[in-house]
Amino acid sequence: MKMNNSKKVWNVIAIIAIVIAVILGINLYNKNTSYANVVQNDNNKAFYEVVDRIQNSKIYLAKSMISKEARHGAKTLMEVWRETDLATCYLSMVPIESQEIENTEKFLNQVSEYSYTMANKCIDGQDLSDEDMDKIQELYNYANDLSNTLNEMITELNNGIIKWEDLKKNAEGSDISEVSNFNMVEQNFHEYSGLIYDGAFSEHITSEEKKGVTGNDISEEEAKTIAEEFIGKDKIKETKNNGYVENGNIPVYRFEVTTNENKKIGISISKKGGHLVYMNYDRETNGENITEQDAIQKGKEYLQAKKYENMQETYYMKNDGYIVINYAYKQGNIVAYPDLIKLKIALDDGEIVGIDATGYLNCHFEREIPSNLISIDEARKNISTKAELSSEKLAIIPTEFNTEVLCYEFKGKINEVEFIEYINAQTGKEEDTLIVTNTENGTLTE
Repeated sequence: MKMNNSKKVWNVIAIIAIVIAVILGINLYNKNTSYANVVQNDNNKAFYEVVDRIQNSKIYLAKSMISKEARHGAKTLMEVWRETDLATCYLSMVPIESQEIENTEKFLNQVSEYSYTMANKCIDGQDLSDEDMDKIQELYNYANDLSNTLNEMITELNNGIIKWEDLKKNAEGSDISEVSNFNMVEQNFHEYSGLIYDGAFSEHITSEEKKGVTGNDISEEEAKTIAEEFIGKDKIKETKNNGYVENGNIPVYRFEVTTNENKKIGISISKKGGHLVYMNYDRETNGENITEQDAIQKGKEYLQAKKYENMQETYYMKNDGYIVINYAYKQGNIVAYPDLIKLKIALDDGEIVGIDATGYLNCHFEREIPSNLISIDEARKNISTKAELSSEKLAIIPTEFNTEVLCYEFKGKINEVEFIEYINAQTGKEEDTLIVTNTENGTLTE
């Protein structure tokens, strides 16, 4: 009997020991897994930064191809130098050593040194030569291939197809080129011949003067009446006052309107003059029943009905059953980009569900157009002869100093890269360069 009891005790002890071992094992596994996840996330962050900086470098190289002018090159090539230096810094945090990584680092160093040299040449007032432009083109082509390959790697990392520990193991075995898209990195470098050398406007549409905010101050009750008339009193169940605040540096009265269908509309009316500043209608859409062109036309008609004359669509972007369209004021044959109104339109029935008139109210006025303009032929000399131009016109653009400048706008393409170049219509100097990306949802500029 005692022996049986002793055996039971030992069995219990054995079971407890096994349970403790399992628990310790699970805890250790969880700790190791947690640590591995932290390491994986840190590695991903460093790699994402590398890819972002190479993408930025590619954009600035593309901008550098547009014009030989020294002032243009000094600005864009200095940005290339800055971005490639940052890419190299983050690349050093990637936890693998391989020929592919070494080649990428070598390429970034060459781009950094070359762009720095060319930027200083431009700072000294020297325009870029045809040979310089050819080298920049070569660098852009490779940076584009490298950027595409690395973005594919990000997709594989995000989907768990490859992991950093696998890349590290293969790197230690000098076999990393067989993993994922690293073989594409290596192939691209074989095609890269090396480098020999000696040595995008809405964020700038605020204004201290608020040129478009005209008229006398109004009361909150007057603003409420304007808001209800703008929406349509027959559609409103209730209007709630949300107080007096500033929106885009324009003092406004804010209201929350409840429609007869119990939908909420937020609307802001300026204290000075009673202008609509902002409106957003919270409702769902039911598919896309109208085209982008239908929406653009509906937006134009809506603006005309609301007394916004001579507005021309510029860019648009679609998302989740809506389209947001930018309309700029047109003075004669000149587009004034600072005078911007954004409309959000539902693509199921064309209803206007959002308005942002901040840019227009900050900047709108009738300009005096100077007469001492250079010819468009003279301005065109700043554009690379390799560019294929699709349109030319006068335009007013905002600057980062909260001023504006009259320019010739040149739209075109160079080696499949779409661009918009702005040349000062009085001085002939380059003012800005935008790289255009067309997507199925709209047009992006950088």
